[in-house]
Amino acid sequence: MEVLLISLGCDKNLVDSEVILGMLVENGYTITDDEEAADIIIINTCCFIHDAKEESIETILDMAALKADGRLKALIVTGCLAERYREEIQKEIPEVDAIVGTAAIDDIIAAIDGALVKQCGMYFSDLNTKPVGNRRRLVTTGGHYAYLKIAEGCDKHCTYCIIPRIRGPFRSIDMEELVAEARKLVSGGVRELILVAQETTLYGVDRYGRKALPELLTRLCAIDGLVWVRLLYCYPEEITDELIAVMAREPKICHYLDLPIQHGSDTVLKRMGRRTDNAQIRDLVGRLRHAIPDICLRTTMITGFPGESVKEHEESLKLAAELQFDRLGVFTYSCEEDTPAAALPGQIREKVKRARRSELMRQQQRTIDRSSQTMIGRELMVMVEGSVSGEDAYVARTYRDTPNVDGYLFFDTTRTLMSGDFVKVRVTNISGYDLIGELCDESAE
Repeated sequence: MEVLLISLGCDKNLVDSEVILGMLVENGYTITDDEEAADIIIINTCCFIHDAKEESIETILDMAALKADGRLKALIVTGCLAERYREEIQKEIPEVDAIVGTAAIDDIIAAIDGALVKQCGMYFSDLNTKPVGNRRRLVTTGGHYAYLKIAEGCDKHCTYCIIPRIRGPFRSIDMEELVAEARKLVSGGVRELILVAQETTLYGVDRYGRKALPELLTRLCAIDGLVWVRLLYCYPEEITDELIAVMAREPKICHYLDLPIQHGSDTVLKRMGRRTDNAQIRDLVGRLRHAIPDICLRTTMITGFPGESVKEHEESLKLAAELQFDRLGVFTYSCEEDTPAAALPGQIREKVKRARRSELMRQQQRTIDRSSQTMIGRELMVMVEGSVSGEDAYVARTYRDTPNVDGYLFFDTTRTLMSGDFVKVRVTNISGYDLIGELCDESAE
């Protein structure tokens, strides 16, 4: 039987999808990307913000139409939307045969078996269940890079966030399992590992009684064949001097850090339940740039949080302008039911949220323009992502670019290169968020 898996949402969800694909292959199913050919469709959903929730619901309804037509034998829904709205899905979309929670993906095969004999059901496990690493995965990112999920859940309980309710408390994956999984991925051709979790910098605290991310990074960097290690989702208050030192010392670790600060006003940060303030953020950025002068810093900010005044918004503008983040993602506040922020007074109109987001992004574009100009003339080792159709040109990423999040570097050459090759390129120009370059070495690494 042929199975189509539709993976929505974040890269952490993608890892779960790859594990599900691995289970399907182990159990004799054939994977397809054609919804018309599929006997079974699994949708791994997201519901982090309103737009993600809408996308998940629309996708389920679209696939349910195939079930109603009689072409589809089973429709399975899993992931965050399934965990959060299990009863609503069961009641409102009867075409869904099985609903599988975030901690119960091991029950996917049982869910399919039941659905095929019309024994529809709901499959959920305790959100305190310890996550397991080193699972068989069908990597879907092209094979030259892969995400390594090092923990599950979150204990932060930011007032706007539903994640602890649908993913459970913070639980680290065993280090030995992670190293074994990393070795397996690298032996399969992966050259860049991107470490993800709801909060990567707390890795090990629950399992080992200490922040063990520096140790994990050191062990990963010892793997032959691995070229880059990249860190995402690092909460500012958890970044230690030891972590900074490891990043500065280990040449395989990209000088890139994703540290969500969310706002520039201390009063808003307090209402958000965040654990840093302006002074701590400034101090951290200063320490990072002192220890790693070429570090690329990415952050995210939210506009229109309940009660956000003009003055508080201007504090975000001021902080972003002062710290000159290399990468900045700005999101309008999404009012999520069952979160403390949803009950706060002073909910902001969508028009105002969007206008403030646009203002931050316009300011950030000026920052990017200045930052990109400083890249011209630099020689960088880049990872080839693929070729440009119909041209003697390639798309690549620098150490400053996370896949599907940041920009790209484009360069011309008549040489034949493969995705995952590393070559040295001299930056010659900029184009928006992207760079233009020319090949300056004779052979791919």
